[in-house]
Amino acid sequence: MLKFHSFILASSKLATGLDVVLKIGLTGGVASGKTTISNLFSRQGVPIIDTDILSRRLLEIDQPGYAQAVQHFGNGILQQDGQIDRRQLRHLIFSSEAEKLWLETILHPMIYRQTQHQIAQNSSADYVIVVIPLLFEANFQSLIDRILVVDCSEQTQIERLTRRDKIDPELASKMLAQQWSNKDRLKQADDVIGNDQNQNLEEQVDSLHEKYKSMVINGVSLD
Repeated sequence: MLKFHSFILASSKLATGLDVVLKIGLTGGVASGKTTISNLFSRQGVPIIDTDILSRRLLEIDQPGYAQAVQHFGNGILQQDGQIDRRQLRHLIFSSEAEKLWLETILHPMIYRQTQHQIAQNSSADYVIVVIPLLFEANFQSLIDRILVVDCSEQTQIERLTRRDKIDPELASKMLAQQWSNKDRLKQADDVIGNDQNQNLEEQVDSLHEKYKSMVINGVSLD
């Protein structure tokens, strides 16, 4: 990943008036525990930028993605209150690669720009966590400096998905199949948090929080 030195950060702030922030890309498969982990970083006072939240907002009424999605998929995807039925939309896109690609083509450029904007808004922080579930699939690596992967077994993901989203194992397996495998993510990781059974997430997050702060303070290379 990119080199990031504290003396560069300091000189940039002093000489140009611009703030530089270390950007940690938090990624992992569906139901791997990204939200739980980002919440733990948030408790440390770290700014969190969640591209899943940005994606959902873009499909709300009066948001840029809403009209395009309704025009494409039809009024059948709407709830009685006019909002998009996200469960039905999820079934549509995970049942058709073409529909999934269409939606991603519409949303990903908007998500990218909004993520850049939010990073700039938090540029005075030492570092930010940018939650990007589809970091590799969407080619969003240029947004970040360092990759943090949440690792857990596919069986654990399927169990969590079926319980959390009340879907059948077949759909859960389809959702996993359309993402990078844990093995491939780990090959790209700079840091890893394990999130299977009986793993202390708070301890792992605390350790990484101190590591990232030390990198910024001491000017440790991130490549």
